[in-house]
Amino acid sequence: MSRSPRAPRAPRAALAVTAAALVVVSLSACSGSSSATGASSDAQTFNPMADRLAGDPLTAVRAAADITGHNGFLKDTTTLHTASASKQMTLHGTGAYDYADHLGKLSVDVPPGAGTSATGQLNEVTSPGIVYMQNSGAKVPKGKWIKLGVQQLGDGNLVSSGATDPASASDALRGAQTATLVGTSTVDGVVLKHYKGTLDLSEAAKATGGPGGTGLDVAAHTFTVKKVPYDVWLDAHGRIAKVVEVFTFSQVPGSTVAKDQVQVTSTSVFSDFGTPVAIAVPADQDIVGPSAAPSGK
Repeated sequence: MSRSPRAPRAPRAALAVTAAALVVVSLSACSGSSSATGASSDAQTFNPMADRLAGDPLTAVRAAADITGHNGFLKDTTTLHTASASKQMTLHGTGAYDYADHLGKLSVDVPPGAGTSATGQLNEVTSPGIVYMQNSGAKVPKGKWIKLGVQQLGDGNLVSSGATDPASASDALRGAQTATLVGTSTVDGVVLKHYKGTLDLSEAAKATGGPGGTGLDVAAHTFTVKKVPYDVWLDAHGRIAKVVEVFTFSQVPGSTVAKDQVQVTSTSVFSDFGTPVAIAVPADQDIVGPSAAPSGK
């Protein structure tokens, strides 16, 4: 599948601005891995073409992460749009995920004028419970990376690095609480079913388990809207072609006032299922301490 349907993009602002700036300094390191206990950890033992989309919408959505992982690899195109009462910003990125080794990579373009020194290309590599970050516009030695643990970022790395990694975006669907079939469309000859509903990140964390679940659990305590809206398009095998998730957090800790809220819309489009991708964790000699990163001011 070369293209997935385009879904509407909605808001997110201060975190993307601040977090893109913090990307190399105090981000919430994530769950770049898929479930440590789920079927994706045994991706090589499955015949992905034998998977079939469930007839029940809620079952189909909750199973989507495992089924997508059965393919072993995928490529990802991401969009992260943020909106607050005072500002809007959109970040675009590309990436890939290797379900066999639980490794992901993302490259996000942070435009000038984003309100942060961390402009330019922001690179991320995720492994279970760890995120490695590199930014060409930040005060980190060229070619070096910052290494962070899963609990170091307040949102479990769901959005603070300027993108939602493919595994986290998929794993969140395990916490689907409602699911409604909206309709069917054909894109590049591929029939896709469109579902929408809400998900619970705490439930997704329990269903995912392992380091991936930890990242989702951290996020569950950060976002102010607990029933997270989502839209997802699944193919006949039950694989995710596109997923849109909308997260909300407060710029003022503890505030529920509308003007303090920031809405973040994360869109991930998956393609090239099963096509191998090369992803490697940065070498030890290329990793520097957080003190080398900018202050975000």
